Amino acid sequence: MPDLTCKLLIIGAGPGGYVCAIRAGQLGIDTIIVDEGRAGGTCLNVGCIPSKALIHAADEFHRITEMKDSPLGISAAAPQIDLKQTVAWKDGIVGRLNAGVSGLMKQAGARFVSGRARFVDGKTVSVTDAEGHESEIRADYIVIATGSAPVELPFAPFGQDVLSSTEALSLSDVPASMAVIGGGYIGLELGTAFAKLGSKVTVLEAARHIMPSYDRALIAPVEQRLRALGVRVLNETTAQGYAGGVLSTDKGDVEAGKLLLSVGRRPRTKGIGIEELSLTMDGPFIRIDQTCQTSMRGIYAIGDVTGDPMLAHRAMAQGDMVAEHIAGHAVAWDKRAIPAVCFTDPEIVTCGMLPGEMDGTVSSEFPFRANGRAMTCDAEDGFIRVVWRQSDQAVVGIQAVGAQVSELSAAFALAIEMGACLDDIAATIHAHPTLSEGLQEACLKAQDRALHMV
Repeated sequence: MPDLTCKLLIIGAGPGGYVCAIRAGQLGIDTIIVDEGRAGGTCLNVGCIPSKALIHAADEFHRITEMKDSPLGISAAAPQIDLKQTVAWKDGIVGRLNAGVSGLMKQAGARFVSGRARFVDGKTVSVTDAEGHESEIRADYIVIATGSAPVELPFAPFGQDVLSSTEALSLSDVPASMAVIGGGYIGLELGTAFAKLGSKVTVLEAARHIMPSYDRALIAPVEQRLRALGVRVLNETTAQGYAGGVLSTDKGDVEAGKLLLSVGRRPRTKGIGIEELSLTMDGPFIRIDQTCQTSMRGIYAIGDVTGDPMLAHRAMAQGDMVAEHIAGHAVAWDKRAIPAVCFTDPEIVTCGMLPGEMDGTVSSEFPFRANGRAMTCDAEDGFIRVVWRQSDQAVVGIQAVGAQVSELSAAFALAIEMGACLDDIAATIHAHPTLSEGLQEACLKAQDRALHMV
């Protein structure tokens, strides 16, 4: 591979990197993007997309298994699942999206180079391809978009029966038992899915309760559903060792034919030579300014390598903004709220401030048990909550827990980003019957004029 030059070089073709490449190409910037894997990064290949496919398959399978006791009057024979076929279906979706992303980058004029990148200096990167051949790419601007990787434990390195989310999404058979270390959203999403597929699942969480960054009201419906699914949750529990299908903890042994580690993610900064640049760091993360520029002029960083929240849509927004900035547009990172979604059962959405995080705010809730659409879907657990400022009734936070509430996340973010007040939402006509009516009702309740609840 010959040496190359370009105006913009992007290291990493995950959500942040490929969006940056597409937008840069659209803006007429000569762009090269380098990755040793397939386009789409962790999210598309072994994260967001495949996990939601598995969750959907598990939901469908479990829904059929519950038909014998269905209040809808529907009955069905005992279902079976061929996990190999499920994984093949999932892989097909990933493949289609891979091709789509690659096609979009090519159409925008961005060049994709396959290989492992490493900084030589602030303007030059060496690339080693799969055959070991090296070449150099010189660029005016460089974006670091290398993402993050799952953390392993000293007593349980990844391999064989010790799984990261990547391996869990490619199992050929449903394990008889599975222990999940870490009660965050990744562990609970996958643990719930395998419980629905028939695994005996145990979740270990070192904190006082699962999903410790969320308030108790939001996680209560999730805890209730886990109990109904037979998932054993061990809070304030520490794992100590794993061997022979048994996980030892400070509260006794746990059966675990497979062990899923979900204890966090670390930024992928090692091996790319950033130590050669002496960039300013925030702990393990790369420090950036309001335009995502690092401490070295002309070098930017986006996505998981820059810290929390480690969300694909945050990386995408940063990638788009950096491309605009390099093109000379007056842009800066000024987002009021980034929605976060947990695809648990039921789902959780948070956007903006939680209750108590800002002085002078109060909150009001509307329960889905009073919502006609939730009733007709047999999904009455959960609520929508608005957090608003008393001085001017500005909405500064919206949260929800319930079936399919992930589809409301854009409405939540839009309301906060545009500075909506209670009246703006309460006066907007919401379609009936939909779950979104709960947002309007929560705002009406805040004004002491709720229509569909006492």
